[in-house]
Amino acid sequence: MITRQRLAAGAFALLAALTAGLGAAGPASADDDTPAQPSPKVELVLDVSGSMRARDIDGKSRMAAAKQAFNEVLDATPDEVQLGIRTLGANYHGDDRKTGCKDTELLYPVAELDRAGRTDAKTAVATLAPTGWTPIGPTLLKAADDLKDDNTERSRRIVLISDGEDTCQPLDPCEVARKIAAEGIHLTVDTLGLVPDAKTRDQLSCIAEATGGTYTSVRHTDELSGRVKQLVDRAADPVAAPVPAEGAAQCSDAPQLKAGVYTDREKFGEHRWYRVDVKPGQELRASVSVGADRAVNQDYGVLLRASTAHGREIVRGSEAGDGRTDVISTGLRYPKPEDDEEEGKDGSEPAAETVCLQVSNSFSAPSSVKTTPGLPVELAVDLVDAPDEASDVASFGLGHGWWLLGVLILTGFVAGLVWGWVSRWRFAVWRTN
Repeated sequence: MITRQRLAAGAFALLAALTAGLGAAGPASADDDTPAQPSPKVELVLDVSGSMRARDIDGKSRMAAAKQAFNEVLDATPDEVQLGIRTLGANYHGDDRKTGCKDTELLYPVAELDRAGRTDAKTAVATLAPTGWTPIGPTLLKAADDLKDDNTERSRRIVLISDGEDTCQPLDPCEVARKIAAEGIHLTVDTLGLVPDAKTRDQLSCIAEATGGTYTSVRHTDELSGRVKQLVDRAADPVAAPVPAEGAAQCSDAPQLKAGVYTDREKFGEHRWYRVDVKPGQELRASVSVGADRAVNQDYGVLLRASTAHGREIVRGSEAGDGRTDVISTGLRYPKPEDDEEEGKDGSEPAAETVCLQVSNSFSAPSSVKTTPGLPVELAVDLVDAPDEASDVASFGLGHGWWLLGVLILTGFVAGLVWGWVSRWRFAVWRTN
């Protein structure tokens, strides 16, 4: 039990180190002189329908909680973010469905916020009062148009805050979100449900999943403001977009990867290979996550294995699951020491070593579940300076398991000898007395 806890702690520390290292790596094979990214665009979309009058968030109305959160977010929005506000259901009081489903307004245009702009945006939000329908689908279409421009590299994000289902079917908000995602304009929709019921939660989750966004259930004002701030900050500092990479059935045919984040699909129980060149004095850090995007059987695992081009295993990382999580991850490290002798032969740099990365899974599924396409795989690769001191755990090759096993055997043997000698001495003293 103690050993399992120590191994778990070590794995946690390894993944934390990988995350920190990969965060600094940036996009795949990015150079230091890469031009600055265009400023991101964010549009906050607020539901102002009649149901926002309900007083069930910290003793005040949902509308009041949203206004307070918006004021805090506007104060904290980074200067480089272009931010706008759009409402749905804020103006039409009547019962005509056709008119109510057109009730969406750009309250504040998408632009960088200076001091005057923040004040104007707060003033506009303060005038809102819960009024009409909930046209989520039409509003998403309008919000996507607000964020479009000619810069295809710009990060775009819609943050939708609502407390109810769309009331303008048959224009399904999920289909609208899928259409937006298919346009390829780097637009993500994050959704927040205010005190949501099951139907609202399902619809908002579907919208977020269709565009690679997130869904959050909110029941307190501080949760709402904190989450919106987090999403706006995420737009200002976007995560590197994964690059598609199709793994091969054997290392010799595998794609050559550089530092970056890659995405692939892997069938149930399949092995996929990738290659990375590691120079002397570098450390390879790699992690992999496999998502169960459909119903799977319990008891599964994922393996990330590094080996030489000749098939000798260098190090491996593995993790097992029992059905309680939709994503399972593992990682590994491989430091390659400097080769001073080889470098001194002709003055040229030492040759890099080709490391083969094998990604395997043991997922299985009921016969009624489709096995195609394969499970989504995200592989993160980073190359950093290797540790200078040989005392580093990875430099000893403890990842192989053999060094650790040998140390444990030797320690147990010595401890057994000492304990036996002490026991015999105590027994002899007892007989003498």
